[in-house]
Amino acid sequence: MNNPSINTTTTLSAGRNSTTLSLNEGYFARRNALDWIFAVLVAGGFLYALARYSAYMDVYEKGILLSTIPATIAMGWFWRPLRVLMALAAGFSLLGIASYQGDLARAEQVFWLKYFLSSQSAILWMSVLFFMSTIFYWVGMFAGRAGSSQSRSFELLGSKIAWVAVGMALIGTLVRWYESYLIGADIGHIPVSNLYEVFVLFCWMTAAFYLYFEEQYNTRALGAFVMLVVSAAVGFLLWYTVVREAHEIQPLVPALKSWWMKIHVPANFVGYGMFALASMVSLAYLVKQQADEKRWYKLTPLWMLGVVLCFVPIVFRKSLTSDSNYWIIYLLVSGLVVSTILLGRKRIAERLPSFEVLDDVMYKAIAVGFAFFTIATVLGALWAAEAWGGYWSWDPKETWALIVWLNYAAWLHMRLMKGLRGTVAAWWALVGLAVTTFAFLGVNMFLSGLHSYGTL
Repeated sequence: MNNPSINTTTTLSAGRNSTTLSLNEGYFARRNALDWIFAVLVAGGFLYALARYSAYMDVYEKGILLSTIPATIAMGWFWRPLRVLMALAAGFSLLGIASYQGDLARAEQVFWLKYFLSSQSAILWMSVLFFMSTIFYWVGMFAGRAGSSQSRSFELLGSKIAWVAVGMALIGTLVRWYESYLIGADIGHIPVSNLYEVFVLFCWMTAAFYLYFEEQYNTRALGAFVMLVVSAAVGFLLWYTVVREAHEIQPLVPALKSWWMKIHVPANFVGYGMFALASMVSLAYLVKQQADEKRWYKLTPLWMLGVVLCFVPIVFRKSLTSDSNYWIIYLLVSGLVVSTILLGRKRIAERLPSFEVLDDVMYKAIAVGFAFFTIATVLGALWAAEAWGGYWSWDPKETWALIVWLNYAAWLHMRLMKGLRGTVAAWWALVGLAVTTFAFLGVNMFLSGLHSYGTL
């Protein structure tokens, strides 16, 4: 496999004199045979889809599909593990789709559909696997000495299980897309249209981003923290599924029947996922910083985490009487997590990477999230102009999206212009999660407006 950093060196000799020229290999010259095979398979698959389904697409949707080809190839070339993930997710998704044979009832008749490959089965597997991944990361945090084979084994298990969970989420999403069309051609849509579907999107995106940073920085210790927010999202997803039966595929409301949704929502959730990841890294930073702290009032981040977690059932108080057992379990698990971090903070601090690595991951996550959130905001304004006749209407969702954007714009400005680092940066990123969560969920719960599609 070619290394992108390798240079080609040529030496020209003439008598006693010699000249050495270093030539940087071009981007395409660094591609190997597997890279090109991957590119051909991606292009072939997408072009086949275009040829077969072009009659059902408008010109914008065709443009989105065609532009996805180079984007997918570039991602596979940039981070090679994605190629395996894409190939397996596509293969199992196609197996699931073929197994339906055009009949949705086969989801309860075919073994691998019923237990693995139907959208609901795959998403339930995703949920279980993310919980398992979180547990193994935390066991690895406390097993043996730092860097011991026992600790590394548990962390490796957590990482591998997280990869499988991401794959199951992708399979569930792709099969759900097909299932929506089996219900009716007028009902079929990309599954990013309601809270249930976007929570699945948030879970696998956040986990995938973390797995990239895990490989780049050669550390798995952060998985214990980042997977907490993924598991929290999974917990909400399960509650939303059981109590509200949100997993049922519903027809799109008229305002969402637009090709804009296919690009606006995913771009938004790249931002949300990166912001959530940055906040958990900032929590790890603060835990490491306060590892030797004995004064209880100095352990504010951990006390605040406990208060916030205990506040969640109050927010969902409408359901406290009907699903009290769920919230009792939730409070017990939340208390266990907070007490584990509080009591084991010194040991945790020893396992975490250096402050410089934590700070760098936090910065890069916010920078990438901000870029995509900006793109999503612009796309949302263009969509609003088409749907409602104006780019901006000060709808509650739009207003809070602007607040989120300004918050992270200010963070990045202070970072780049004033050298913001350390404790203040970590606190700011952690508070940013609260702002982002309200924009994501709080607006749907407490406010109403043009974006009230995912009601709770």
